[in-house]
Amino acid sequence: MVPAAGRGERLGPGAPKALRELGGVPLLVHAVRALARSRAVSLVVVVAPPDGVERVRALLDQHGLDGSDSAWVTGNAGITVVAGGATRQESVRLGLAAIPVEVDVVLVHDAARPLVPVDVVDAVARAVLDGAEAVVPAVPLADTVKQVLPAAVAGGPEPVVGTPDRSTLRAVQTPQGFRREALQRVHDKALSDGVEATDDAGLIERYDGRVVVVPGHEEAFKVTRPLDLVLAEAVLARRRARDEF
Repeated sequence: MVPAAGRGERLGPGAPKALRELGGVPLLVHAVRALARSRAVSLVVVVAPPDGVERVRALLDQHGLDGSDSAWVTGNAGITVVAGGATRQESVRLGLAAIPVEVDVVLVHDAARPLVPVDVVDAVARAVLDGAEAVVPAVPLADTVKQVLPAAVAGGPEPVVGTPDRSTLRAVQTPQGFRREALQRVHDKALSDGVEATDDAGLIERYDGRVVVVPGHEEAFKVTRPLDLVLAEAVLARRRARDEF
């Protein structure tokens, strides 16, 4: 599943973030291709803006992602587009409802992570199939992290209150993988409790589930700000030069 109903304001004005281009191709298309390359994936559900379903369908068709292009859908994955909601959490619930009941492993991937290697997708799916309830790919932190008290005034000094042990910290990526029953359960619970969250694995943790980590990849970073897009262009150019993409 690829929730792609948000706008991504931090990337600047213009089209929704998922439809911004990387190497002449929308981020969303890159993200869908990344999932569809995995033989563990049988269906990719794209959750579009409520008023953008036809636009997203046309865009995917334009780039050969109608479920029939074997150059990209090497695992024989089907692709479907459904309308999302006002929040990411609502969009994930709507995406879940579009997944056939016989599917018991669900991957949730950010459209803004266009360059995730297929090995990461495979590793997440394999860990769920091996028995994990929830799985996230993650990488060690390169920087020291400080815990602070938020400044009273935006941009003001922030007192440091602690320095967590970096060896115990990880930067989480996607796709996150779940037993379908577990993901549905925590979303239903969050809806009934009035809880809003932007991280599905966080909901599993909130409701006493167990999340495990598998190795992520440095190229699975999130395109959030203009500088991220510059870096993504460089990574894509290197892959193309090596015939890796």
